[in-house]
Amino acid sequence: MKIAIPTANGKLSMHFGHCEKFTVLEVDPVTNSIIAEAELDAPPHEPGLLPPWLAKRGVDMIIAGGMGQRAQMLFEAQNITVLTGASGELTPTEVVTAYLNKTLQTGANACDH
Repeated sequence: MKIAIPTANGKLSMHFGHCEKFTVLEVDPVTNSIIAEAELDAPPHEPGLLPPWLAKRGVDMIIAGGMGQRAQMLFEAQNITVLTGASGELTPTEVVTAYLNKTLQTGANACDH
């Protein structure tokens, strides 16, 4: 499984559509551990571009602070699971580790559109 985390300055970006990079962490489903990590420069912001762009890179899930409803529907159409409301103070590795350990705290979606 590959999980994408939108990042800015090495931390979770609160709004995925305006992030600097995506950190993609590959998880071994048997050991439930991170086995690989890659950082990808985000393409220019363009509505509807990110779901197919991440799908082409094998991403199965995105964890974000905030994401609009239309973007969530576009990710779902690409068979990418969306989890919003994660904290912006965590590194991508901390986000995924907490998710795998079922300790990731999520709140309200940080996006209002």
